[in-house]
Amino acid sequence: MIKQILGRIPRKPSKSSQNEAYHDGGVNGIGPNSINSSKSSNSGSGNSRTSNGALAPQFSKSNQSKKPGQVGPLLFSGAYEALPSFRDVPSAEKQGLFIKKLNMCCVVFDFNDPWKNVKEKDVKRQTLLELVDYISSVSSKFNEVTMHEITKMVATNLFRTFPPPSHEKKALESYDQDEEDQMLEPAWSHLQVVYEFLLRFVASPETDAKLAKRYIDEAFVLKLLDLFDSEDQREREYLKTILHRVYGKFMVHRPFIRKAINNIFFWFIFETQKHNGIAEMLEILGSIINGFALPLKEEHKLFLVRALIPLHKPKCVSMYHQQLSYCITQFVEKDAKLSDTVIRGLLKYWPITSSSKEVMFLGELEEVLEATQPSEFQRCMVPLFRQIGHCLSSSHFQVAERALFLWNNDHIRTLITQNRQVILPIIFPAMEENARSHWNQAVRSLTLNVRKIFSDIDQELFDECLATFQEDETKEKETQEKRESTWKRLEAVASSKSLNNEAGLVSRFASIAISTSQKPRATSGS
Repeated sequence: MIKQILGRIPRKPSKSSQNEAYHDGGVNGIGPNSINSSKSSNSGSGNSRTSNGALAPQFSKSNQSKKPGQVGPLLFSGAYEALPSFRDVPSAEKQGLFIKKLNMCCVVFDFNDPWKNVKEKDVKRQTLLELVDYISSVSSKFNEVTMHEITKMVATNLFRTFPPPSHEKKALESYDQDEEDQMLEPAWSHLQVVYEFLLRFVASPETDAKLAKRYIDEAFVLKLLDLFDSEDQREREYLKTILHRVYGKFMVHRPFIRKAINNIFFWFIFETQKHNGIAEMLEILGSIINGFALPLKEEHKLFLVRALIPLHKPKCVSMYHQQLSYCITQFVEKDAKLSDTVIRGLLKYWPITSSSKEVMFLGELEEVLEATQPSEFQRCMVPLFRQIGHCLSSSHFQVAERALFLWNNDHIRTLITQNRQVILPIIFPAMEENARSHWNQAVRSLTLNVRKIFSDIDQELFDECLATFQEDETKEKETQEKRESTWKRLEAVASSKSLNNEAGLVSRFASIAISTSQKPRATSGS
């Protein structure tokens, strides 16, 4: 009886359950009214990123265990109203309002559904725009608390995991970034403003680099570099500008940034051959290389040999070749002794079956040769002009034409003229065959122009090469005739032997048949 009475008395909720329920609201300040909804959502396994990197509006126990100072996204789960404008509060309260607005912008919305939380998304965008205006007009140095809140808001909104790329299921051979439908980030209306905010924070004269390096640290920089794999080109353009500003402002991070980019290149070249931001990283490096002090450090030369030159290897080199060619040329202009290394590297990765890549390589080769000194040119001219000779005799007219255009460059033509005793005998057979029998009229006319250049400069050498070519041609004809006559003799011998073998085989089979037919008779007679 007493147990039944006690069972009807309502029990007082425990403190732990109350704290758990209130904590689910996070900074949003969700009160007791949301206890039931938060408890029902705790059964999920955790917050999950959507395809655009936004957080799906779910609660989990992992959110409950977060420490107050820990950086992490907050979930929209209740009222989300705009805070007062900076113009409506006294100057003394602007700093506190700035922190509140930063915390407010740590809420991440799901942009997969464009009709979900439309009002709240607009409020957040307007708040972000206010933050951009405020950070541009601030006139006092940012303190540590402010920097912490700034980097927390930026990390919450930007750092995310990308969905599988749209070209993942395609064969590597058929992958071409230009042909893919580029995915546009659904949350770009917010991300763009956050990127603009970060850019202005880094570029602001009120940002003390010595203090800010504690928050924009190596882990932060690595996360920024991971974002370069975004398929949205607008995002990569912002990242390129921001990373360049970070490199310029935080000198302590410069070696780390170069090493991190180097590692991304290694992963791309030797593992995946899939990355969306190689061109943008090379564009940053082009500016960095331009600022290298002379003489170049050994570290920079190793970067050229181990990372930049092997970037010619992937099949999708056309995506970033223009930026790569600029970086390579910058190295040669900085140190002319590197031209031999670069040219031999190009020859190592020279394409065999792709005519379009050959045209690109010839264009890059011209830029490198233009910055090459005669002493370095002499070290690599033999293997170089063997390859150019193959290009001259290419049946693809664009390859042959691009190779012949090298003689239009004054510096290259001077280098060739000075070393004509070595170069002309190497390329003369290809030029002569082009002039006689190439199917393309433009290639034939360009070849005749190049022949005229050599004949005008050194007629004696030209005549020697022509005589040697004719002798080799005569010997080749004689060798071909001998080869044909040898084959004819072999065919005659083979045919005569085959007839003799057939006759021998017939007589042999006949004798075997007679002997086998007589043996049974002898056996029966006995």
